[in-house]
Amino acid sequence: MFPLRDDNPTLRTSLATFGLIAMNAAAWITVQGLGSESLLTRSVCEFGVTPAELLGTAAPGTRVPLGPHAFCIVSDAHPWWTPITSMFMHGGWFHIIGNMWFLSVFGDNVEDSMGRLRFLIFYLLCGLAAVFAQVLSNPSSAIPMVGASGAIGGVMGAYAVLYPRARVHLLVFLGFYVDRIIVPAYFMLGYWFLLQVLGGLPSFGGDEGGVAFWAHVGGFVAGAILVFVFRNPRRVAAHRAAMRRHW
Repeated sequence: MFPLRDDNPTLRTSLATFGLIAMNAAAWITVQGLGSESLLTRSVCEFGVTPAELLGTAAPGTRVPLGPHAFCIVSDAHPWWTPITSMFMHGGWFHIIGNMWFLSVFGDNVEDSMGRLRFLIFYLLCGLAAVFAQVLSNPSSAIPMVGASGAIGGVMGAYAVLYPRARVHLLVFLGFYVDRIIVPAYFMLGYWFLLQVLGGLPSFGGDEGGVAFWAHVGGFVAGAILVFVFRNPRRVAAHRAAMRRHW
């Protein structure tokens, strides 16, 4: 299932959401060279989070393959800022486009409920929680983790709490058959969360690369909890009234 849009109006321009999308795009262009092999590998190694480096559980100098012609070398010093920089790095075109699309669909309405500055802080905290969850799932992994998925998972968790009955338009792929359906947000986001848990179970404690399922789970749970701290009740009430008028 892929979300196209939601029937959920915004009360004002979502500058924080647009700003986050712009920052991710800028990092993809300037730091990662639009996915060119050398710059992509370097950015993932230098700005991604490597659990074994972060916790000192891998021998320095270990070569970690990322692909047929790409590898990272485990360092004896892991910069403290990589849990933040990793949120703005991506592994490929589909990775960044998919993440930014999900953020554009769900981020504006969560920002509406908090205000711009509170939303930015909320987003970063969800991203850090996602990193912590992934590191905890396999502290000995020497494979770098990058992507905004965990932070966006937090946005989705908050959306599920705030607007569970908002209508979400989805594309559904069944082999060669593609259809468009409308479902409540709680159904789409609950199904997404279940897929992340099921996807993460086989990889728990393993050292395979690929999708950081536990980062998604950790971010979603953090967002569903932190939204109660960061939401502004007056903003939420105004937004829900606008939803009722819109419907």
